[in-house]
Amino acid sequence: MTAMPFIKHDAARDWFLPAMVLLLFVLAVASLASGEVGMTPARLWAGLTGADEVASTIIWQLRLPRVITALLVGSALSTGGLVMQAYFRNSLASPDLLGVSSGSAAGAVVAISAGWTAIGLWVLPITAVVGAAVATFGVLALAKRGASSERLLLAGVALNALLGAVTSYVLSTGVVLYERNAQLLFWLLGGLEDRTWLHVWAALPVVAAVVLVWPLGRQMDLLSLGEREAQSLGVEVRGLRRRMLVLATVLAATATAVAGIVGFVGLVVPHAFRLAVGPEHRRLVPLCVVGGATFVLACDLAGRMAGGLRLGIVTALVGGPFFLWLLRRRA
Repeated sequence: MTAMPFIKHDAARDWFLPAMVLLLFVLAVASLASGEVGMTPARLWAGLTGADEVASTIIWQLRLPRVITALLVGSALSTGGLVMQAYFRNSLASPDLLGVSSGSAAGAVVAISAGWTAIGLWVLPITAVVGAAVATFGVLALAKRGASSERLLLAGVALNALLGAVTSYVLSTGVVLYERNAQLLFWLLGGLEDRTWLHVWAALPVVAAVVLVWPLGRQMDLLSLGEREAQSLGVEVRGLRRRMLVLATVLAATATAVAGIVGFVGLVVPHAFRLAVGPEHRRLVPLCVVGGATFVLACDLAGRMAGGLRLGIVTALVGGPFFLWLLRRRA
């Protein structure tokens, strides 16, 4: 896909990553300073260094884990979306549109409703990964290699409906305790409230997955030419696709397990950068890592300033119109 008209040369595109890093830093500082207890830059610094005990407790125990979780979730969803688009060679593919996020959500819902989360911290991410894997292989079964955009979207719609029915059934049964039902509803809306350092630890597999995605950039570029062309250029296509599928599933499932259902990040961020800087994945991967973190942190901050809107609602308000614009643009 071609770059935006106002990007004239590669030198201009090289400013994207530093600009996104700077914006991410500004948003992180704003997020740490915002809340019921507002903080001036001086008090924020005192809290970070431990000079102000009250500010230090607020920052280190409440706000910083939320910010770091937002960074990890945003990076995971956007990078997973980029890998999914490369896998299907379709710029409209994303974890939430193709049922992967719904699958991880269904797995996590079952774990919460059954009380398995009391066993340990890692139960929720594991069940989310299992649910995402089931959804992923369902997409592969319904939309085989070379499938059109319409077939992929229809497969995603079918799986989302099926997995949504599973989730609704669990919520509607009387065997679920009221406390767990409230937890499920809270989690299904997607959000970063009450995130702790335990959630940060649970999201750390994202870092390893992202590190493993970046070296695949050149091979993903060749795969975009077609499987036969990539094979003739030395790419072991079957192994590459297997690694991509595993990485995208782990990224989407881990993010969903930690923050609930946060839609459209995997579609909006990779597609926006693809329009801006072109299709080269070695350039897109770091941009998606930083850009996804920036997008989620900005949406979370906007939701807090709007009176406590959940993160999943804000990303849907941004991503829904963007997706409709993409459909109209491709028509």
